[in-house]
Amino acid sequence: MASVEAYLKPEVVQQIGRLDLKARFIAQGFITGLHASPYHGFSVEFSEHRKYEPGDEFNTIDWSVYARTERVYVKKFRAETNTQSYLVVDTSPSMGYSYRGITKLDYAICLAASLGYLMIRQQDPVGLVTFDSAIRTAIPPRCKRSQLTTIISELSKTRPSGVTDIANAIHQVAELARRRGFIIIFSDFLGEIEPMIDALRHLAFRKHDVIVFQILDEAEVKLPFDEFTNFQDLETAETLAVDPNAIRASYQAEINEFISTLRERCLQARVDFQQLDTSMAFDKALMSFLVARKARF
Repeated sequence: MASVEAYLKPEVVQQIGRLDLKARFIAQGFITGLHASPYHGFSVEFSEHRKYEPGDEFNTIDWSVYARTERVYVKKFRAETNTQSYLVVDTSPSMGYSYRGITKLDYAICLAASLGYLMIRQQDPVGLVTFDSAIRTAIPPRCKRSQLTTIISELSKTRPSGVTDIANAIHQVAELARRRGFIIIFSDFLGEIEPMIDALRHLAFRKHDVIVFQILDEAEVKLPFDEFTNFQDLETAETLAVDPNAIRASYQAEINEFISTLRERCLQARVDFQQLDTSMAFDKALMSFLVARKARF
């Protein structure tokens, strides 16, 4: 597994030029890693089975699974397995930050593209939304192979722009996505927590299964600077001169408290939360999605 993880590190993936190749590289590397890891048997066929429940027909029981595991599962029908999903990517200026190598937006785009690859492979309808203060692009969910090309084409030309209003954009997604499904949001979620939680509750009220990937740059988590530094707000261009050594402890306590509060409030809103930084291998994010999705069925 270690060798596979090495290939899924962002700095390795970033050396691949085309996004479609990055998506395939990440997804196929992840699948290979599953088969070579303690998760062997944790099928990437996300929702092929579910646990037997009283009232299920006996002829839907998968007896071959029972023979191997002594657990009773039923085969899921196509209507149950083909779950509509939206990949929702924050393209606001703060997502363009990078301490070294890959920006938060590049990381989110690679992750979204690889999930799109896996979903199309599963014949699950998947669509794309990009946003800053409002929705900028909306591609309706489809499961045709050409859909992946459409999504990757749009993601490939996406650049940081506009201003940030995460809450407003998520409310718009809730109005856009009429049919129940998965809403997978990629953002740094740097903003006031309560308006964002209200917007996520709007999605939950619509009966969507919501998964949040909070993507931060490693520098935003660790503040690794040693010298007196000018920090610039990517949206307002305002700068602030700071001695990182003087504020590191208080800054790390503050950012950790922010992440912890955001995680707790997401869970209270019935939203799955995964915090990532841009130094993390992509397989961690993909596995967290796989676990969250299986838990829903």
